[in-house]
Amino acid sequence: MAETSSNGVVAYEVVDRIAWVKFNRPDKRNAMSPTLNRDMMEVLDALEFRDDVGVLVLSGEGAAWTAGMDLKEYFRETEADGLKGTRKAQRESYGWWRRLRWYQKPTIAMVNGWCFGGGYGPLFACDLAFAAEEAKFGLSEINWGILPGGGATKVAVELLPFRKAMYHAMMGENIDGKTAAEWGLVNEAVPLARLKDRVAEVASVLLQKNPVALKATKDAVRRVSLMSYEDAEDYLVRAQEAANSYDNEGRKEGIRQFIDEKSYKPGLGAYDLSKQQAKS
Repeated sequence: MAETSSNGVVAYEVVDRIAWVKFNRPDKRNAMSPTLNRDMMEVLDALEFRDDVGVLVLSGEGAAWTAGMDLKEYFRETEADGLKGTRKAQRESYGWWRRLRWYQKPTIAMVNGWCFGGGYGPLFACDLAFAAEEAKFGLSEINWGILPGGGATKVAVELLPFRKAMYHAMMGENIDGKTAAEWGLVNEAVPLARLKDRVAEVASVLLQKNPVALKATKDAVRRVSLMSYEDAEDYLVRAQEAANSYDNEGRKEGIRQFIDEKSYKPGLGAYDLSKQQAKS
């Protein structure tokens, strides 16, 4: 059964170890207000270490994923309180995006509709992203006189080739989900009618992986992009050692099933987690 956050602007339910989390302001195209940002942190807190949650999917209620920041509530009303109000609003929004980037569980953005401006923050924060072909992506900030802030410019440069990032930020034109996949904003685009099923397929594969290894892997991919090759080598050695300290038996079990049982091949799928869990 679906639950809602304290103020009702985030909805979520857990089904078969997948937490389906939704922006829940469909009348505002799920624009992110200070209230929504606070509630999203509340929901992330509630789900992160639940034993019945293995993957988190972030989507939107209605026709939008999120239209970005709520221009009235996030900008005009917070600016009325001066720099204090602006900084508070920024901490609350950037705070849950940062939390999502380093979340304990794998995360998937399921972009069902409009994804604009500030929405690029949580889009990038999710480990994987799938979109409806009908979805619309845009950095519209230039159209109303500001630059793409809140990390949106950084996201464009991280995910897109330089010329596409520059065009996307300067022109303020929308692209559809299919183009977003071609450019690299999302992993894949499928028709809206198939989107949830496709995301569920991906989530079910992630649920078969070792959760300690998944957390170490997602962190490593984000960290090493900023490192030299030598620094990345050293980091990855230490990261694997740290992961082993939490779950060395998992690594040994995977090797045992491959070498001794010959029950699986690493290049073709994951080892059987249930055998490891049965021993613990």
